[in-house]
Amino acid sequence: MQDAIRTGVSMQVPLLDLKAQYATIKEQVMPAISKVCESQALALGPAVADFEEKIATYCQSKYAVGVSSGTDALLVSLMALGIGEGDEVITTPFTFFSTAGCVVRVGAKPVFVDVEPDSYNINPSGIEEKVTEKTKAIIPVHLFGQAAQMKPINEIAQRHNLAVIEDAAQAIGASQDGIKCGNFSHCGCFSFYPTKNLGAFGDGGLVTTNKETLAQKLKILRDHGQSPRYFYGMIGGNFRLDGIQAAVLSVKLGYLDSWNEKRRQNAAFYDEVFSDTPVQSPKIDQNNVSIYHQYAVTVPDRDRLQKFLAENQIGSAIFYPMPLHLQECFSELGYRLGDLPVAERLCDEVLSLPIYPELSREQIEYVAGTVLKFYGID
Repeated sequence: MQDAIRTGVSMQVPLLDLKAQYATIKEQVMPAISKVCESQALALGPAVADFEEKIATYCQSKYAVGVSSGTDALLVSLMALGIGEGDEVITTPFTFFSTAGCVVRVGAKPVFVDVEPDSYNINPSGIEEKVTEKTKAIIPVHLFGQAAQMKPINEIAQRHNLAVIEDAAQAIGASQDGIKCGNFSHCGCFSFYPTKNLGAFGDGGLVTTNKETLAQKLKILRDHGQSPRYFYGMIGGNFRLDGIQAAVLSVKLGYLDSWNEKRRQNAAFYDEVFSDTPVQSPKIDQNNVSIYHQYAVTVPDRDRLQKFLAENQIGSAIFYPMPLHLQECFSELGYRLGDLPVAERLCDEVLSLPIYPELSREQIEYVAGTVLKFYGID
């Protein structure tokens, strides 16, 4: 591996290559799209119903409700659980904006708890002290494809009669103790944004639940709250999943486990190469099976490393450069620098490296070798 670096051999390695994935499934995807086009059942319809049945089985959930995005999955779940004005929702500051943004959109207040330094997920030991009489829910995030510690989180929720909504946007197919993400709570929320492990050809999302009444409410809310048509018992939104997206996702679903396994193989290679170096690999709990939506390492001199990788035609990304509690839009919550030190430190140290299934052995060796070269390791 290091010989390739020393002899000047270089190559281009993007953070993600969706064209490479599409090339392997094009012959199945295009007829599926054409079938929906011929039917003209473009919003919800048979393709969505078929996908919901397949994805519920895959996720080991009784019910699956297709929606328009991962963000809308969170939003409609909060609405369905009656969380709104004056309520508080406990969550993590080290996540994508939607997790907390949706809480504010329903009129509630996000309350942030610091994260674990190795898993990057919310630290259960900090949750209970943040519970007040206004707390109505906890939203743990299964970040980068690894499940949060759901047992202690659910124990806290049960003691205080709180709802739990899993933000599983990055964790389709991940599991803990043999149970797939989306089954530890009232609702599991998934994203099918194109860059996800299971990505649509645009936006898409899903809510899983094992409660029949909640599933029915979610279906009504995603279609403006009407049931029957043009009769509104509640105020919902336009959260419908498109038929074309469902058709694409149904095709891709058949490949998901093999894609996730290839990501785990790539991660295992990185883990071995980076052992006993300044590069700290993500720690996966022994009870978890991660899908490695991102291979996020913590490294010294992160920003200069990223520049060095770019100079060598290697894609990387920073998820996330600023924790949510310090974002300007949440300034009224009163958080200050130093309040959640682990999340703040991770925002300065975490870098995601290419992990996608279509990486060749030569590409992943080149990435790892270039990272080590930056730290002067032969």
